[in-house]
Amino acid sequence: MHIGELAEKTGLSHRTIRHYDDVGLLPASRTEGGFRVYTRADLERLLVIRTLKPMGFSLEEITRALEAIDDAAAHPDDAAARTRMTELCDDLAERREKLARNLRQADELLASLTGS
Repeated sequence: MHIGELAEKTGLSHRTIRHYDDVGLLPASRTEGGFRVYTRADLERLLVIRTLKPMGFSLEEITRALEAIDDAAAHPDDAAARTRMTELCDDLAERREKLARNLRQADELLASLTGS
C-alpha cells in the first residue's frame, strides 16, 4: 500500500509517517519510481507506534519496544527476549495506570467545575 492508504488506515498524517521512516522506526520499501510502499506488517508496526507515542514513549523508547516485540516474535524460546517483553509489558501497564489516574483526576476536576 502507498503512504496515503497507510495514513487513512491509521489516522496519521503523511508527514508523521515520513518522519517515522526518516528516523528508522518504519523504514519503507520503495518502488522504482521512488514511491514509499508499505506491507500489512508495516501497518501493524505503525499501529504499535501510534499507541506508544501518546503513552509518553520517546522515539528511542519506541525503537527499543519494537526491538523487544520483534525479538520475542522471532525467538519465542529465548529467555532474554521473553524478559525484555515482560519488562515492556510492565512498563506499558505502569504508564496505562498513570494515564487512567490522570483521566480520573481530570474527570473529578471537570465535575467540580460544572457542578455535576
